[in-house]
Amino acid sequence: MPAYYFWGDDDFALQKAVQTLRQRTLNEAWASFNYDVVPAEVANGPSQALNQAMTPPFGEGQRLVWLTNTNLGQRCSDAILAEFERTLPQLPDTSVLLLTSTAKPDGRAKFTKLFKTWGEVREFATIPPWKTDQIRQQVAAVAQERGMSLESGTLDLLTEAVGNDTRQLHLELEKLALYWGANPQPIPPAVAAELVTVSTQTSLKLAQVIKQGDTSTALGLVNDLLDRNEPALRIVATLVSQFRLWLWLKALVGVASDAEVAAAAEIANPKRIYFLKQEVRSLSLTQLQRSLPLLLELESDLKQGRDERATLHTKVIELCRLFRPGGA
Repeated sequence: MPAYYFWGDDDFALQKAVQTLRQRTLNEAWASFNYDVVPAEVANGPSQALNQAMTPPFGEGQRLVWLTNTNLGQRCSDAILAEFERTLPQLPDTSVLLLTSTAKPDGRAKFTKLFKTWGEVREFATIPPWKTDQIRQQVAAVAQERGMSLESGTLDLLTEAVGNDTRQLHLELEKLALYWGANPQPIPPAVAAELVTVSTQTSLKLAQVIKQGDTSTALGLVNDLLDRNEPALRIVATLVSQFRLWLWLKALVGVASDAEVAAAAEIANPKRIYFLKQEVRSLSLTQLQRSLPLLLELESDLKQGRDERATLHTKVIELCRLFRPGGA
């Protein structure tokens, strides 16, 4: 298929896909003649990209035309839409047209519907850190792409170690592949534990520590996360999702089946419910209900531009106090 629309905020995964497409499309000896990058801010950028895509390649290989950081998936004039309607069906097999964007294309827009008819749209959105099932699937998929066999325990270890950081995932897998060499056996968790860099300073770890009422450790984790340039609003988003999940579980335990709880909480694997129930066993419904307004206040304060570190410290102290024994 000669037309692609890559979108998402996982820049590493998206750029890796662009590189793979480039290697598949171009003959390196002729790449300087057949590789065109058109920045979105260039005047008439979309028209220029379409014209280049219709130009036969020079020498061997195909032509690759890349329109970067486009907003056509959100906003497309009638004139540009008409150009795409004329050109996309006529794209020669000797050319590949690539559009990239951080934003999701509007599925209702005429441009998006047109592109899906004549091209392929691929998502490279960062998986939310609380969706560990999806992260585990991503670890397994990337390992399979690299021809690596991992034991189940190794998958679990990597899922916890790298989270949704695809850059770190590729680095850790490359390290394991170099060490394991041509050994056909699946890589065991004992080997991975010796080599994989495990970062315990995650927003999910922070949620667990808050749940235990451990103020000192929680404040240390906040500092570590901010020092690693983790966006404060992303930290809060993870906390909100995790505490909302725990609230769902606490409210539904005993009144709904595990399958119903999994559906309500958007958990892909109902078998996880048993382990999640253990996480909320010591918590009261009242504690969890009171946690969400505090987290929403925290989000509001940050969006109003208040100091990130001081604001996070204040609310984390309040949350830890809430979850101490007798806190609610």
